[in-house]
Parts: sequence; C-alpha cells; structure tokens
Amino acid sequence: MNKEAIKKQFKDFVKRKGLKFTSQRESILEEILNVKGHFEIEDMVKRIKEKNIPVSRATVYRTLNILKEMGLVNEVIKYKNKTIYEISLKQHHDHLICTKCGSIIEFSEEEIEKLQDKICKEYGFKPETHRLEIFGICKNCR
Repeated sequence: MNKEAIKKQFKDFVKRKGLKFTSQRESILEEILNVKGHFEIEDMVKRIKEKNIPVSRATVYRTLNILKEMGLVNEVIKYKNKTIYEISLKQHHDHLICTKCGSIIEFSEEEIEKLQDKICKEYGFKPETHRLEIFGICKNCR
C-alpha cells in the first residue's frame, strides 16, 4: 500500500471516530511512515521537534494510539520502561533483542509458527495474535 492510500485510510478512520484530521496528525503520520524499522515514541517526538513541526508531545501520543487502534502501528517490544513500535505493513516476524546495545533483529521461522499452531490446537485455543521476543546478547556485544 502506498503512502497516499495509507493517508486516506487514516483520514477516513479519524473522521469515523468523530475526530478531526489535522495537519499535525498528518505530519505525525508522514514521519512514522518515513521510519525505517522500529521506533520509540520519544524518538518520534524528537524527530518532529527537529523538523520544527508545531506538534505537542500529547498530540504525538494520541495520534500513535489512533494508529495502533487502526492497526497501522504495532507495539512490538516492551523492555526497561521502553515501548518499541513498528509499522504493521510487514509480514509477521519475531524479534531478538540485545540487552546490552538495544539492537533488534527480526526473524521469521516457519517451524516456530507450526509449533505454536500445534500447541494452540492441542489446547483448543484460538489465537488472535502473538509475538515472540527473545532477549539476550548479540554477537557484537559478546
């Protein structure tokens, strides 16, 4: 999906919720769409301030919550009082997180997915979503 289609989808979602699609919300969306990989919300606040976009921290937080509700942004990692986000347009994947440098490695492993499906079936459990985070020390920090 291209940026214009995402922007239209966001605008429609905001209006359906009875909210206004403001230039501030549009700027925040554009900044998030320009992020490569994962981001923290405070990094997003900093990026927006560096570009002299007149947006309050509260507006960034509220807009991110709307994007999460819409399903465009996912909360992927919570670690040491930090929450890491990513745009949810990619295929499902899991994460390796270095506890020393904070680097995040994405991986996808079909065998893990099959095992999770098997376990859910075994227990009569209908999964809605899941995330796998493995914390440890990356090869650069060892």
